[in-house]
Amino acid sequence: MALALVHGRARAGVSAPAVAIEVHLAGGLPGMSIVGLPEAAVREAKDRVRAAIHSTQLEFPQRRITVNLAPADLPKHGGRFDLPIALGILAASGQVPLESLRETEFIGELGLTGELRPVDAVLPAAMAAASAGRRLVVPAPCAAEAALATSARVFAARTLGEVCALLRGEKPLPEAAPAPAATRATADMRDVRGQLQARRALEIAAAGGHHLLLCGPPGCGKTLLASRLPGLLPSMTEAQALEAAAVASAAGRDMDASRWRQRPFRAPHHTASAVALAGGGSEPRPGEISLAHHGVLFLDELPEWSRYALEVLRQPLESGTVTVSRASRQCEFPARFQLVAAMNPCPCGWAGDPSGRCRCSPDVVNRYRTRVSGPLMDRIDLHVDVRRLPAAQLRPDAPEGEASAPIRARVEAARARQIERAGVPNARLDHAATREGCRLGSTDQALLERAIESMQLSARAMHRILRVARTIADLDGSESIATPHLTEALGYRGFEPQALAA
Repeated sequence: MALALVHGRARAGVSAPAVAIEVHLAGGLPGMSIVGLPEAAVREAKDRVRAAIHSTQLEFPQRRITVNLAPADLPKHGGRFDLPIALGILAASGQVPLESLRETEFIGELGLTGELRPVDAVLPAAMAAASAGRRLVVPAPCAAEAALATSARVFAARTLGEVCALLRGEKPLPEAAPAPAATRATADMRDVRGQLQARRALEIAAAGGHHLLLCGPPGCGKTLLASRLPGLLPSMTEAQALEAAAVASAAGRDMDASRWRQRPFRAPHHTASAVALAGGGSEPRPGEISLAHHGVLFLDELPEWSRYALEVLRQPLESGTVTVSRASRQCEFPARFQLVAAMNPCPCGWAGDPSGRCRCSPDVVNRYRTRVSGPLMDRIDLHVDVRRLPAAQLRPDAPEGEASAPIRARVEAARARQIERAGVPNARLDHAATREGCRLGSTDQALLERAIESMQLSARAMHRILRVARTIADLDGSESIATPHLTEALGYRGFEPQALAA
């Protein structure tokens, strides 16, 4: 009788819980069984492992082999356990030393030739291995991703034979190194002609982390404006970048490790389902709103989205997390994103245009706009009308707009004031911090109350107006909110100050 223990990692949401792979060899008819809640891909590992061991010119023991994946109540998915199972069999049969397995974790799928193939969620596994004080061996194609966890010792292997040579002390494996950082995205605000109000709203949204709605006719530049927002946002900290990269890794997408410091920009099609947005499935994976973590989620043609899919956004916009519940367990995904939504003013898209080409009746326009629920609209801080530009402003020799670099400098200065004052961007201030940091004078307080009554806004909308006003004041370098800051913030809710003039 022989027993071996190998350390591995499962995938559960964006975490990587430890799994102990126990391999037991006993007498009896030759055979192999895997226990511990394995799904089909894990049960099929026995055939891949047998072929890989034979191809590596090693001996597959003709004994009764039992593989236990502990803890037994944690579901095991994918081919990530192939390598530790193979090593456990080799260690239990005396072909690699048992003591060499104690301080190392292994993940990787095996090909029939013994080649190591990439698996998903390698970055969370590397971070968890570093926390446990162990080194990690991964397939070579995953090495650059795993190396993003700078505190981890990660080694890249191409074949099962290379891993065995490492464990026998015959040949070391190369240590994984992160890919060279790619240059920043080239999308620049200078491409945006005119649209002064929309440009201003985009700068305010970037400075305070506010959500933004762009409403205008087709072809007026809504998508162009939205795509420029990531270039205005401050650079992510290393912790934020690792969180965003871990979500992309857990989603099973091909992650470009050279662009991990760039903020994500997600623009799903309006036919996407609620599960595609929030995440889910029998084996829960992150959705679009989690893939936009610390970045921008752009929803074009907002009224064309299904009502059920849009309502999924309401809770993450407030909490910054998504919880996917299943009968046996729950997975929580981070979702601290900035929403930029775009819509036409009516079904034909031309309501309010000076050309007068719209023929939609008021009832049709109202039905179209109410496809987006009031509670969702209430959670969007800035509502901006984007007008069609005159042809003269689109000429090749027309003046370009202000570039992204100076705007980003102003945004970073304003964001630094917010972090120093409250520790978070203004959009994420809680009620106590909003009362403390967004105080108004008596005249401005009266103006705000009249505006709230006139527009019949909720308490949530009032707090969001105050936070936007605080961001405008930060952009101006002002210690307090002045009347121009408040009136501009109210203007992004469709308020006309002269309408309530005493």
